[in-house]
Amino acid sequence: VFTVREARLHVLLVERGQAPYEGRWALPGGFVLPRESAEEAARRELAEETGLTKRSVGGFHLEQLRTYSDPDRDPRMRVVSVAYAALVPDLPEPRGGGDAAHAQWWDADGTGPLAFDHDRILADAHDRIGARLEYSCLATT
Repeated sequence: VFTVREARLHVLLVERGQAPYEGRWALPGGFVLPRESAEEAARRELAEETGLTKRSVGGFHLEQLRTYSDPDRDPRMRVVSVAYAALVPDLPEPRGGGDAAHAQWWDADGTGPLAFDHDRILADAHDRIGARLEYSCLATT
């Protein structure tokens, strides 16, 4: 999830509270439950890990970014991730929850190394959202 703060693009990251990569920053995410879609899981995990309300995360547009399936992307097991991106104005300060120790807005150009392959996912999302900013008013609606 991206937002514009102080005229700069920011991304929402969580500090992992569990292994692997405990203490490292990552994109919010988690596993799909048996009776939910990938988009429902994305919204649920976002609400759980950031403290944003289910109402707020249910009310904005999530765009499927792409699927990430490199075999060794997660040291625990084989994980295929369907990544989503969103650009939303005026979101409140987040707080950690679930398996996230903390959540905060980071300048999208200065996050440092992230857990798993999240640097790659963030770069892809940044490109997509940056393109959207060039031809839409998503950041202000």
